[in-house]
Amino acid sequence: MAIEIEQFMCLSDNFGVLMRDPASGDVALIDAPEEAPILAAVKRTGWTPKLILTTHHHVDHVGANLALKQRFGLRIVGPEAEKDKIPGIDETVGEGSTVPFGAETAEVISTPGHTAGHICYYFPRSKVAFTADTLFALGCGRLLEGSAQAMYESLKKLAALPADTTVYCGHEYTLANARFALTVDPGNAALQARAKKIEALRSQDKPTLPTTIGEELATNPFLRWGDPQIRRHLGMENATDAEVFAEIRKRKDNF
Repeated sequence: MAIEIEQFMCLSDNFGVLMRDPASGDVALIDAPEEAPILAAVKRTGWTPKLILTTHHHVDHVGANLALKQRFGLRIVGPEAEKDKIPGIDETVGEGSTVPFGAETAEVISTPGHTAGHICYYFPRSKVAFTADTLFALGCGRLLEGSAQAMYESLKKLAALPADTTVYCGHEYTLANARFALTVDPGNAALQARAKKIEALRSQDKPTLPTTIGEELATNPFLRWGDPQIRRHLGMENATDAEVFAEIRKRKDNF
């Protein structure tokens, strides 16, 4: 059976994720942005977490680590490269590591760019990936501690996951991302249709996530560096894929 997932809002635009393996009853959190909404989700579901899978060190992803560790006695797993910046960390992981979770096993994917040691967690059996601040719906993370080349290489790894992989991201940025995407890929009918759906969802204060790898490959300009229409629109027909990505990221920074 696939893992069960409860997604909810934290802080202003962070997503919290509580997940449960139905075979074992084990429960984990993906990051810990804010204590109160997490406790509300625990109460609502009846799922008591034993584990936090941390993606990166930013405070809006680890802010509730110590409070939750004190309350639940849970174990905190996170990236080796950022271990000194993650409160309460018990175990470190990196590219190629695996983390057992009930009947599932999470595969760790190293995705530097947003931060130097950012990681994502992929559950192949349930076909779900938690990409935090590397891959967003119709976007990607800002390059706060890494280069465009590093982020491009990280996104290539995620783009290679099966198209039917469900993707949970770290923030509700999709509406702004859609408006930018249309400036880079204006002739994309699938993007136009998706943007309309996103406008409708956000007007009702509904989440736009999860998404899928397939949907992102079809509409997210940050994964579409090889698309001839985008290259032509940017005047970069002969550029490398990495150069096209870097130009799109630069334009988003100034959007």
